[in-house]
Amino acid sequence: MNDSKRSPQFLLVHGAWHGSWCWRELQDVLADRGWTSHTVDLPSVVPEESGGKLPGLLDDARVVREKIDAVQAPLVVVGHSYGGAPVTQATPGAANVSHIVYLAAFALDEGESLMTCFGGEQPDLSTVEGVIPVRENPEVTLYNDVPGDKRDAALARLLPQTALSFAEPVCRAGWKTLPTSYVVCDDDQSLPPSYQEPFAERTGATYHLPSGHTPLLSMPGKLADLLEQIALGTPA
Repeated sequence: MNDSKRSPQFLLVHGAWHGSWCWRELQDVLADRGWTSHTVDLPSVVPEESGGKLPGLLDDARVVREKIDAVQAPLVVVGHSYGGAPVTQATPGAANVSHIVYLAAFALDEGESLMTCFGGEQPDLSTVEGVIPVRENPEVTLYNDVPGDKRDAALARLLPQTALSFAEPVCRAGWKTLPTSYVVCDDDQSLPPSYQEPFAERTGATYHLPSGHTPLLSMPGKLADLLEQIALGTPA
């Protein structure tokens, strides 16, 4: 059982096209073990009919930082997939962040965006508009090892992602000043391990799960084991 007076809490930040709902099963597992966890809903995940100026990565980072500042406890901040980008931007200077965990996530450097981190060109942000539909074949790319009932329930809840969130670069990087770990998902069909490894090299420790892209749905118990290990500073 976790001693909440001494141990940190978790802030769980979801990836593109998702919402805080995707963490519920993992939160239940952590709660059963005595851990407190928090989530956010990133504003860059929007209904398809949304119009006007849409939020970007910096708006997501602001929401993450507001939640960090609101929690009066040490925090292990976990960013999944795209969620690693706003976590990277939001965490510098946050005195209560004890650790960042990148879960198959984008540990971007200053000046990088999701569009440029693998060699793409940085677009003129004033011209970026609209949304990015849910990626192709999500039942395979996102949920290849998720049980069918949970997969179908998740597919029904996915929403488009604003293009600006993929185009906006980060301007500061929490992994440079805070303790960090990276969790490589070895059977990831969305961000394959060969793409995760350069990000993992930026962090202080690398762990592996034998999962697809979304272990929070496919193996929440094993993910909870690993997060506990990281939070308590237990050697691998």
